[in-house]
Amino acid sequence: MSTATYTVAGMTCGHCVGSVKQEVGQVAGVTAVDVDLASGQVTVTSDGPLDDALVRDAVEEAGYEVKA
Repeated sequence: MSTATYTVAGMTCGHCVGSVKQEVGQVAGVTAVDVDLASGQVTVTSDGPLDDALVRDAVEEAGYEVKA
């Protein structure tokens, strides 16, 4: 099991959180997505090593941006 944390810019409400959870949750191998709206922290748990590019693409698909 692997866990990675990302900071996502632009989320302002519960709908934003839901969009990010839905998109990131579809990345292969992801088993859980936890989003803290106040801090913008997105913690992704997976059953193996995660491809950061796929997670970033999923966040962008939801309409947001992963901070560097």
